[in-house]
Order: sequence, then C-alpha cells, then structure tokens
Amino acid sequence: MTTPAYRGLTWDHPRGYRALEAAAAQVAPARDGFALSWDRHSLEGFEERPIGEQCDLYDLVVLDHPHVGEAVAADCLIPLEDLFSAEEIAGWSAAVMGRSLSSYRYAGRHWALPLDAATQVMAWRREAMEQPPTTWEAVVELSDRGGVAMSLSGPHAALSFQSICAALGATPVTDGKNFIDRAAGREAWALLSRLAARSPKALAAMNPIGILEHMSAHDDVVLCPLVYGYVNYAPGGVLGFADAPRVSADGPVGSMLGGTGIGVSKRCAVTPDLLNHLRWLMSMETQSGFIPDHEGQPSLKSAWRNAGVNARWGGFYADTFATLEGASLRPRHDGAIAFQTAASQRLREGLEAGDPADVVLNHLQALFVRHRPHGAET
Repeated sequence: MTTPAYRGLTWDHPRGYRALEAAAAQVAPARDGFALSWDRHSLEGFEERPIGEQCDLYDLVVLDHPHVGEAVAADCLIPLEDLFSAEEIAGWSAAVMGRSLSSYRYAGRHWALPLDAATQVMAWRREAMEQPPTTWEAVVELSDRGGVAMSLSGPHAALSFQSICAALGATPVTDGKNFIDRAAGREAWALLSRLAARSPKALAAMNPIGILEHMSAHDDVVLCPLVYGYVNYAPGGVLGFADAPRVSADGPVGSMLGGTGIGVSKRCAVTPDLLNHLRWLMSMETQSGFIPDHEGQPSLKSAWRNAGVNARWGGFYADTFATLEGASLRPRHDGAIAFQTAASQRLREGLEAGDPADVVLNHLQALFVRHRPHGAET
C-alpha cells in the first residue's frame, strides 16, 4: 500500500508556517502512516488565487473565514461534520476563543478547524506612554499631536471602518441586506476621516506586518489603534498590545475577527492518521506548548489564559483577550473577498478626496449588493 503524501498551503509569515512545518517534520511515514509537507504563499495570496484553485492543488488549505462562502460555492472543501464527531466539534466550539470556530460555519456546516486566532487590537510603543488609550476619543486626542497610524492598505480600510462601526454598536450586515447602519456609518466615517488625515503617509501602503515592523524599529509612530495582532512582535518590550478602543468604557468592542483555519480539500484522500494529526494540532497540550513554542498564535482559550505562555510572549494574550472574545464576523458570502477589496479602494478614494459620508455609504451599499448573490448568507 502506498503511503499518502499530503500537501498543505499556508501563508508566508512565521506565525503562519513555523508550527505547521515543525509539526510536519515530526511525522514519520513508516510510523504515522502518511507524509506531510507545507508550501507557503504571501499574506496577500489569500486573495490572489480563488480558493477552488488552491484546493485543486493542495490537500490542506489554510484560509480565513471570509473565504467560506466562496469555498462552498466552489464545492471544494470537506465539511468538518464529515470528518469529526459532533461531540468533537462541540468541544472545540466551547474551547476556542470567541467566534473562531463559528466563523467557519456557513450553509449549516463548518468548513475549517480554527488553528490560529487573531483580531484587530491596539499596538503601542511602551517607551512613549505609560498606558495606551482605551477610548476612541483619547485616540483622536493623541492623533492630533501626531504619531498615530491607521491600517488602511489592502482590505484594511474596509476592516478598520467596520471595526469602528462595531464599536458604535453596528456590526456589519446585521439584517443580511444592508452593509452597515447609516447613522453609525456616518459617525464612523467622520472618525476615520479625522484619523486618516493625520496618519503618516509613509505607512499608507503597509500591511499590518509592515506597520508592526516599522513601529518596532522607529519611534515616529507610537500607536496603531486597529491592527491585526501578531504575537511575534510582543517579546522584547518595545511594542505592547492592548484591547481595541471603545467609544465608551462600557461600550462594545470594535474589531473584525481574523485568524486562520485549516480546511480539508475534496482532492484529499483522508485517512484516520491524518485526522489524528489535525486533532493533535487542536489539542490543549499542543495549543499551549508546541504552537507558541514555534511562534504560532493558538486558538484555544486555555492557551490565551496560560500564565507561562503570557510570560514568554509579553502578556500579548491576556492584554488582548477581551477584544478577541468580542470580535465580530466579516461578510462571508460568495463574493465577500471581491467586495472587501472594492470597498477598501472606495474608502481610500473617499478619504483622499474628502467625500461626504452619504456619498461613500451609498457606494459601499451598491458594491455590497453587486458582490452578493441574491438570497445568499452573509
């Protein structure tokens, strides 16, 4: 009998590949009954090739939850319900951070295991202030003095806008038809416009990794109020991470869930040995030990609460726990990625031109309708 040799695709950052590659290197085909290797693509590679094409080439595909509608439309993933018991899925649902597993539930089934948990949080230079701001009002006051950068490149203009709306109590697509509540959208646009006008132009094209790299090495930017958290930049004491700002101390957290999951493609000839490897990756022991030991960012609450893990990684997990627990889902329908791209471009154009809120909001709604199949889930 031929030993299966599985191929996986993940993203090219230590958080995305180091733990997976190290785990695969421990697999002994003669002992474990399979071989596994991982290829990498860029962070932007999530949008460069349709998920269906990725699944034609790979057995395991790391994806984020806005891709699930596209994946279901392409019929390219095996639902978790066909691979694991209902009890296992329920156990993971209770164990993971926030909506990390439910984000991959679409059309009545789950389509990926949430190996990695992340969301937009606040990054700040510890030498510049004793404590970071906690409200958007305080962020604006700091921005007026300079040194506050907004993450607006790529899809992040739309994500930052949606996060501010969520902090105002209006999560995206709450009724399945309208992209965002109009009153909250106007208020969020005013806040985003003010902050974007003062954000350093040199960082405008940087993705979250670029912003964090810059903040780690330079002192001209002291705060980014919404940036996807990367634990890799927490050790060393230069950068601190904190919960995303709120409109008021008791208001909702405003953050759009990120993180990644492992999907099993329909080309994969699944064996019990492969499933046991995936179970091991999701186990409490692995999530609190092996994954953080290899620069990964675990998804289980037990790892985020682990005192030893927090001590090693600069308190990153404890300091951003509440934001991840309360983070909102992004649109996930087939076409959500195209909408996210187009909406971000329109937002950047509006910020540059100083467009009125209602003009921008009308265009965002039109884009949402254009990129959403009639009657589709969101």
